Amino acid sequence: MKNNKLLTIAVIALLLSNIGLVAFMLTGKSSKGDRRHGRREPFEMMVKELNMTEQQQKEYKQMKEEHMKNVRPLFDSVRAAKSAFFTLIKDSTATDSLIHVYSRRISEKQAALDKITFTHFRNVRKLFTAEQQPGFDSFMQKMMQRGRRDSSARNR
Repeated sequence: MKNNKLLTIAVIALLLSNIGLVAFMLTGKSSKGDRRHGRREPFEMMVKELNMTEQQQKEYKQMKEEHMKNVRPLFDSVRAAKSAFFTLIKDSTATDSLIHVYSRRISEKQAALDKITFTHFRNVRKLFTAEQQPGFDSFMQKMMQRGRRDSSARNR
């Protein structure tokens, strides 16, 4: 009888803890969603800040789709180059010159990606009127700084 009572108490305790865990997970997800909901996506921010017309929005979306189609393969090649580079960690015979070659491959692929992206945003800038362009320039600087802090601030 004593064992049954102990087993019943243990099952009830586990059930309550599981219910609590599920409730915690559900409220945690909704609060993350709420925080993310409060922060608008870059496109929405750009539309509002620059007072984009419907035509500008349509053209921007087309340009973005085309850009993404062009850069996806480059993202993949950068990722593959980095993967190959970091496999050298386990090769104790890898020379400095080999490491340099692999590192340079990553740099070249990343530079090509950066140039294409730069050209894309230069072309996006042309969508805007002369009055909107300074706002776009400011917006781009904000987006580049978003989420990044000076590395010296981290060491304090």
